Amino acid sequence: MHTLRGIFRLIRLPNLLFIGLTQCLLQVCIYQPIYQGSIPANDTNQFYALLAASLLIAAGGYIINDYFDVAIDEVNRPQRLVVGKIISRRGAMILHFLCSSCGLIFTFYAVRSVSNLYLVPLNLAAILLLWFYSVRFKKSFLVGNILISLLVAWTIIIFFLSKINPLDLVKGEEIRQARFYQLCSLYAGFAFLSTMARELIKDIEDREGDRRHGCKTLPIVWGIPVARFVALLWLFLLLILLLVVMVYLLQFKMRIAFVYAFLFLVAPLILLIRKTTQANKEEDFSLLSNRMKWFLLAGIFSMIFFYF
Repeated sequence: MHTLRGIFRLIRLPNLLFIGLTQCLLQVCIYQPIYQGSIPANDTNQFYALLAASLLIAAGGYIINDYFDVAIDEVNRPQRLVVGKIISRRGAMILHFLCSSCGLIFTFYAVRSVSNLYLVPLNLAAILLLWFYSVRFKKSFLVGNILISLLVAWTIIIFFLSKINPLDLVKGEEIRQARFYQLCSLYAGFAFLSTMARELIKDIEDREGDRRHGCKTLPIVWGIPVARFVALLWLFLLLILLLVVMVYLLQFKMRIAFVYAFLFLVAPLILLIRKTTQANKEEDFSLLSNRMKWFLLAGIFSMIFFYF
């Protein structure tokens, strides 16, 4: 049981649940209502295969990240250390290989037709980027933050790509596809901006352990005030995005969705911005990082309003 808990901690089970919830809501609340009456017969099985692929590849990414972060985590999060303590380094590497390989296999099963075969090399690229992020880019100046934010948004982008024919996307003539594209782009943008802000906040929180091991993150290179300012820029961009969305919600008379967006997204985001300007201690940034998770969850649940 102790080892099982260690594995769940290693693969970041709550984060995997976030990914699973995101893709399930995309399937049920956005894709199915938009394409009602013209959904392929095997779509559900292909979706489950894509979901399994996304979860396994993400799990493999978390495992390899912890594998290369043992020394840093001994400083930043000694109480949550798994690799070398609960699971051996060899065992962690084997788990990473199994998760990533099975993720590629499931990606192949998620392919609708020959025209969608590009999903396999794209997910292979995601696996390689997760590896290089853990080995090198995580310690670099801003590159790691941008990369991991893109990979978070990728869980939404690949869902979109798995549902469409690339030739139809280029033509851009289908009204339903245009709406599907707009909503997936909206949530991918939301995921990217939110993750960028959270990653910068986490870098400030983890600066001590990162500094000891030669990392060149933004708060280490330019200091906490500049890193806080850059994080605030991403939060303000996110606020602008939400305000634009709220205007469209009013235009389409989605009043309940408008109220939800204000109460659970805009108001909490304004509070997060205020708290970020006041944060100074490590505990402050740790609290902000946790609150960003709840903010992301609220954003994911907003998909429910497109079901009705």
